[in-house]
Amino acid sequence: MRKLVLLVISVAMFCFLSVAQDEDFSKVQMKVTKVSGNVYMLEGAGGNIGASVGEDGIVIVDDQYAPMADKIKAALKGITDKPVRFVINTHYHGDHTGGNAIFQQTAPIIAQDNVRKRLEEGGTAGNLGGVKFESKPAAKNALPIITFDHDVTVHLNGEDIRALHFPHGHTDGDSVIFFPKSNVVHMGDDFVTYGFPFVDLAGGGSVAGMIAALEEIVPKLPADVKVIPGHGPVSNLDDVHRFVTMLKDTMAVVEKGIKQGKSLDQLKKENVLAPWQKWSGDFITSEQWLVTLYNDLTGKKEGELIKHN
Repeated sequence: MRKLVLLVISVAMFCFLSVAQDEDFSKVQMKVTKVSGNVYMLEGAGGNIGASVGEDGIVIVDDQYAPMADKIKAALKGITDKPVRFVINTHYHGDHTGGNAIFQQTAPIIAQDNVRKRLEEGGTAGNLGGVKFESKPAAKNALPIITFDHDVTVHLNGEDIRALHFPHGHTDGDSVIFFPKSNVVHMGDDFVTYGFPFVDLAGGGSVAGMIAALEEIVPKLPADVKVIPGHGPVSNLDDVHRFVTMLKDTMAVVEKGIKQGKSLDQLKKENVLAPWQKWSGDFITSEQWLVTLYNDLTGKKEGELIKHN
């Protein structure tokens, strides 16, 4: 079962690194899960969508790919007839922002300053270990029209929905979204369940920053909080703790090797990440995670460029 889940997630993540219009979204079915309180999670193609639903309307977190917009709208209609009032982007990647232009026809997009900048400029993103792509500048109507530096709060449905920026985790524009009344948090891609994470070093992300973000977030949360990951099923704090422990332990072993003067090839040959093999997936393998850690710790850059329109 775990292999099947990893396969489904890796296919969704591959779409992020491929030309979206070449993918067939017609067979993708939306799955709606009631998380807690008035918050739902929508799964389709791309990142998980969080939705606060109430008498005031809907606030969604992320909007997947443009071809998924009608299916997302239909799934929301199955919950309520109220309109989407706001959309919050957790970061700039296309599997989380691809529907911006469509949803912004009726609801403003909110995001951290760097999300707008990276969407507007386009450029290279990747973990510098083979998972790397180039994106064109986004259309003007896809750019967030409300941006913030540190945090912003949307007061809707009796909920103080807070987006809090963490500067260097998955990317340099990450926001974690808190739904305190419903006891839910959407962590974007700073927490995922498919194994070793994709850290966009070229997009300002870092493993150390991801660790710092999670270690700052977790103590602020109730023990029974429901966690919406960027990809994967609804989780809890135990899942997040295991994820953070893996990040810290793998980073420590690679840092130790670097301090001993070992090269990347030596670390590969020694298979230093063998104890964490269960985290290796079809999207980010153990070797790619090792390269990510090594490049992050040394500042080196390498990897084949994949064009992305």
